[in-house]
Amino acid sequence: MTKEFKDIINEYNWDNIQSSIYNKTAQDVEAALSRHRQLGVEDFMALISPAAVPFLERIAVLSRKYTQQRFGKTIQFYVPLYLTNSCMNHCVYCGFNHTNPIKRIILTDEQILKEVEAIKKTGDFQHILLVTGENPREAGFDYLENAIRLLKPYFSSISIEVQPMQEVEYQRLADVGVIAVYCYQETYHKENYKRYHPKGMKSKFDWRLDTYDRIGKAGVHKMGLGVLIGLEDWRTDVTMMAYHLRYLQKTYWRTKYSISFPRIRPFEGNHFQPNVIMTDSELAQLIFAFRLFDHDVELALSTREDRKFRNHILTLGVTTISAGSKTDPGGYAVFKKELEQFVVNDDRIPDDVKHAVKEQGYEVVWKDWDNFF
Repeated sequence: MTKEFKDIINEYNWDNIQSSIYNKTAQDVEAALSRHRQLGVEDFMALISPAAVPFLERIAVLSRKYTQQRFGKTIQFYVPLYLTNSCMNHCVYCGFNHTNPIKRIILTDEQILKEVEAIKKTGDFQHILLVTGENPREAGFDYLENAIRLLKPYFSSISIEVQPMQEVEYQRLADVGVIAVYCYQETYHKENYKRYHPKGMKSKFDWRLDTYDRIGKAGVHKMGLGVLIGLEDWRTDVTMMAYHLRYLQKTYWRTKYSISFPRIRPFEGNHFQPNVIMTDSELAQLIFAFRLFDHDVELALSTREDRKFRNHILTLGVTTISAGSKTDPGGYAVFKKELEQFVVNDDRIPDDVKHAVKEQGYEVVWKDWDNFF
């Protein structure tokens, strides 16, 4: 019987990996940069290590080169639509935490269509990401399937970032129009995972980790991975994610992959302080390293990051960004910003972001997918 990643992860020792990363040398970095074949995880570890800092400019040049070779001078735009902030989980870093005394809302069909109308007025968005808290009883599979059918006439590409589901449910959602599923493990540190997710279905480490195998078996076109930067040592966490990506690519080779790099942001009622602070320079290093590690993977950056950083990184490795994002259900048209998951860091309207992209000689891609194909 083929092993799944929830079994394979037990073969990796967190402390050993962390030690290996921080013991990488300049010679290890040079060796990774001179490879003419696909890089291995050991090479990736060298590129994200402190030893790689003096090579950052060289790594950035290669990152830009490989990104342009694969994606051209283009940046894809997407917009998130939060359908509900109702959630049964108790994640200590999230504004949707079940114990957080914010107003809860589950958008009705009429409210969803009002949001669509407002979104369409801000830009020619064709890629929409549906986001929910995890409340399968009141906003579970049936609710989501209905929302997808409702939105399908308005968008060429519908992606979801919702509670983990069963394989058959992913199959059904793919049948009705979902082209991508994003699920963030948050941290691969199995022993400490429970500290950040004390209650709710998300507290089950193996169930969440197994989500990616269920997505792959369901034949969904694309899946997205990410860790929440600020929980554990980021270099070790993203190395575990690199191992995970390689496993998925080998096992579900027809599937496309996306990587995101969310850093913890403030939220209403916030009492959680990050354990690790990642600098802008370190985030740039990570993005460049992932591009060298995999020339074809989509690298996404959200409005968690500020405009200065996003403008700077546009031509150096990322391929997909959000614009004009609201992280509260009803945030585009229905309600005021009082229900959000986290505070947006880049609050520019889509036209301003588009202008920034074009100023750097790049083109905005609103649509690159059609279910006909």
